[in-house]
Amino acid sequence: MNRTVPHAETPGRRAPGGLRGPFRRWPRSADATLAAVLFLLTGFLEEGPGDTMAVRPMRDILHPALLLFVVAAAALCQRRRRPVAVLGVILAAWAPTLGTRYSIMGGLVIVALYSVGRYADDNRWGPPGVAVAVAALVVEALFHSTAWGDVGFGALVMSGIWYLGRRLRLRAERAARQRREQAAEARRIVTEERTHIARELHDVVAHRVSMMTVQAGAARMVAAEDPRGALEAMAAVEEAGRQALDELRHLLGVLRPDAERDGLGPQPGLADLPRLVAEVREAGLDVSLTGTVPGPLPARVDLSAYRIVQEALTNVLKHSGPGTRTEVRLRDEGDGITVEVLDDGHGAAVRAVATAHEGLPGHGIVGMRERALLLGGALDARPRAGGGFRLTARLPTKGEPA
Repeated sequence: MNRTVPHAETPGRRAPGGLRGPFRRWPRSADATLAAVLFLLTGFLEEGPGDTMAVRPMRDILHPALLLFVVAAAALCQRRRRPVAVLGVILAAWAPTLGTRYSIMGGLVIVALYSVGRYADDNRWGPPGVAVAVAALVVEALFHSTAWGDVGFGALVMSGIWYLGRRLRLRAERAARQRREQAAEARRIVTEERTHIARELHDVVAHRVSMMTVQAGAARMVAAEDPRGALEAMAAVEEAGRQALDELRHLLGVLRPDAERDGLGPQPGLADLPRLVAEVREAGLDVSLTGTVPGPLPARVDLSAYRIVQEALTNVLKHSGPGTRTEVRLRDEGDGITVEVLDDGHGAAVRAVATAHEGLPGHGIVGMRERALLLGGALDARPRAGGGFRLTARLPTKGEPA
């Protein structure tokens, strides 16, 4: 029963965080652009003196190695779907150029290794791919007499980029698994709350039907001697039947398990709020009740409004502690009622919400929102700017329930 407001989103392959760059918004276009840029850099640049890069002369561009550059760069367009095959194609294209002035496919190999770590489903191909790439570096060093320190640095970069991709994939999988667990937990809580509501509404409907039975029996007994009294009794039966049908709409589609909740008795309503407020005051909460709702309410609205206030006060007591100043406000909106529960919290409620977001959602907010939605209303719960928490529920009293 915490103050978490769950967001049960559909699990996907989305990585944690809210930023979405071009490689996530337009993956195919971004990969094609990346492949084109790497092809241009590989085909038109070459190593110059002193570890510099120079533009390749035009006569050297039209070389058979250019075909290898095209194949290797084009393979990158499939790096998300077939990362292992892409790495194999690029390594195969790199091999004939080793020891020549066209052996500058390091950038393509690095992107392919990252893709294997990030998108490959089979973990076994990563280390062998890194080993083959490092072996190609060693062969290249033997041809050019490269310092072994440079070879070691290149091997570290290649293995590190693969490991980075792998870590990002594991992180994304953990985030997706957590979202699935949160969605499953939210569905379980909603089902549990709907079952609880169905049990309560069952008692209300049973009460209406019992009244109809008694009134109909009385009308039958006095029909011959007091026709007017019989008509009044049947009118009462009709009204009770309408109310029972209205309540039964809430039971459609809701599974009611065989296990019953312990305890029988009349269901509470807004008329019982003063008693509830007195009980919470005894627990140490500084509660005030303002506003009234004139006229009788439908039983489902009366019960749900009471339960929402009860749950909200329980949350205040749990998360802000005794001594918290709390106000319960009731307003009649004509076609519905508004229930508002505010507390100062001294900042504790705000911290509780931030901490609760880190775990799985509790029953409190989920149950209250489900009650409001079943009535066709809405519920808003959020921290207040100056500290504390505000919960507002709008419950319609007319029209069809959701």
